[in-house]
Amino acid sequence: MTAATLSPTARSARLGLRATIEQEAVLRRAAQVAHKSLTDYILDSACLAAEQTLLDQRLFMVTGSQYQALIDLLDQPEQENEGLTRLFSRPAPWTKK
Repeated sequence: MTAATLSPTARSARLGLRATIEQEAVLRRAAQVAHKSLTDYILDSACLAAEQTLLDQRLFMVTGSQYQALIDLLDQPEQENEGLTRLFSRPAPWTKK
């Protein structure tokens, strides 16, 4: 469960931030449009951005069985893929003049 899905009563950590008057106005308006409190809107938006940042990482932690399943897939013999063959037979768009 992410922080964005917790109920307000389950919250125990306090975060503080400072914003310009303009930033506050934009956030309040967006919260109104989303039918959320300012706190819920900011937390949901921040958690979504944080999750996207974390998902963009290049290191992934997996269980031993997940790793083995990946290795098994990579160890399978290659299969002909006509679409890829056609794609790689064409010159790259940036090399055309």
